[in-house]
Amino acid sequence: MNDAERNRVIARTVVMALSGIILVLVAYQLRDVLLTLYVSGLLAIGLSPVVRRIERNRATPRRKRVPRWLAILSIYVAFLLAVALVLALTLPPLIAQAQQLAADMPTYMNQMLRWLGDRGLMRRGVQWTSLLPNLQAPGAVISNVFGALQGVIGVIGAMITVLVLPFYLLLESQSIRAFFLNFVRPENRARADRIARAVTIKVGAWLSGQLLLAAIIGATATLGYWLIGVPYFYVLGLLAAVGEMIPVVGPVIAAIPAVLLGWTVSPQTALIVVAYTWAQQFVENNLLVPRIMERQVGVSPTTIIVALLVGSTLLGLVGAILAVPTAAILQVIIQELFVNDEKDDTAGKDDKDDKSAKQAKQA
Repeated sequence: MNDAERNRVIARTVVMALSGIILVLVAYQLRDVLLTLYVSGLLAIGLSPVVRRIERNRATPRRKRVPRWLAILSIYVAFLLAVALVLALTLPPLIAQAQQLAADMPTYMNQMLRWLGDRGLMRRGVQWTSLLPNLQAPGAVISNVFGALQGVIGVIGAMITVLVLPFYLLLESQSIRAFFLNFVRPENRARADRIARAVTIKVGAWLSGQLLLAAIIGATATLGYWLIGVPYFYVLGLLAAVGEMIPVVGPVIAAIPAVLLGWTVSPQTALIVVAYTWAQQFVENNLLVPRIMERQVGVSPTTIIVALLVGSTLLGLVGAILAVPTAAILQVIIQELFVNDEKDDTAGKDDKDDKSAKQAKQA
């Protein structure tokens, strides 16, 4: 290698290193946008099997395929109708119970302060109203309220984007697939297509399983709290359903308000709530999750735990939510790139050995 070639190699290495650094910095600055795109992509991938199933429906005149846009739109309409039905059934009692909870909150706070004072954990005779002067000044409160409103508006905007963007991703899935396949060598396109199909199956199974688990936990929590006699069971059941979407810590966080409200009824009620939520999570972890999630998604419990640790460390609760489907995608890619490669190499070697043995026998 002469000096000119060596200089070109050095220059190319420096340019690639700088390009990599710039790419990482740009990705860090656009991390919120990239995260929104990733979540939208997961939803689009998860809904893709349902869209294809509706497209292939043969119960149509002249056995025509259902247009893709109509299949996608039917899913959105069904989702909105389901949400409207759930809200119609639960929103009136939910609002009534939430208003009653807000009205009774000072009483509950005074009971808690009295209980803490009786056990020497704080000064006796402290009332909820006596704590109000120690709160922040009105100006700081208003500033915090505006900050919270900005955060809520941002979250609502992100949710709308996450709900709308999958529609267009599903509508243009064929062109997007063809675009990315152009960056793959022709001899590797079959493998890339196989990976994409496997990822679609995995993410679809995860999404359907997660929604089914949330519905089961929310319904059983609402019914159980109603039977136990815990007030505001509609609100608590909704919290349990939402908490189920957050792995590991979500059910625990959702159970805390139920235990506290059970304590306002009686200590025995609080203990019954603890026992019921424990039994519910025991059945979920040992019966529902293995049957619904592990068998469908095919990710081992060890992999799930490691993925949850990594995801929660990097992105908090959002990372914990996305940990399982991301682990499933990585599992598909690793299995295809390494395990199947070894199988193909072994199969190719066996074929060569068989061919050599046949040639030797003929000779």
